[in-house]
Amino acid sequence: MIVPQFFEDYEIGFSRTTFGRTVTEADIVTHAGQTGDFFPHHMDAEWCAKQDFKRRMAHGTLILSIGIGMTASTINPHAMSYGYDRLRFIRPVFIDDTITTVATISDKRDHQRRQTHGIVIEDILITNQTQEPVLACQHLYLVERKHTATPTKA
Repeated sequence: MIVPQFFEDYEIGFSRTTFGRTVTEADIVTHAGQTGDFFPHHMDAEWCAKQDFKRRMAHGTLILSIGIGMTASTINPHAMSYGYDRLRFIRPVFIDDTITTVATISDKRDHQRRQTHGIVIEDILITNQTQEPVLACQHLYLVERKHTATPTKA
């Protein structure tokens, strides 16, 4: 679905929650193949059985990818991802855990060089099936303005 929104249309405090998604062994194996990250934490059940967590865990980057992908339900032709800040892998996600993402607009600010755009910051919190946080970050969007911002004098 295409939902055109300009910088001025975003409201601080607006929140959205995704449906859940269960992380599978196939997800982990595919991600390992795509990234080359075959560390035993993800791939070696016998090695993991002797470690604190006792089982294989998903890559943090896999959970970031799935969690952010779950929020991509609309296309805004006036915005694009500008990156991620303050990324933390809070606790492990295991095979058969189900994750959910909550995305909340927390801030808006001027772009330092582009008066035609602003930055919208969305706080991302990914939780597991017991509502424990597993990943948190800020997703930054570069968003076109309806009207060019007036430059501020320093």
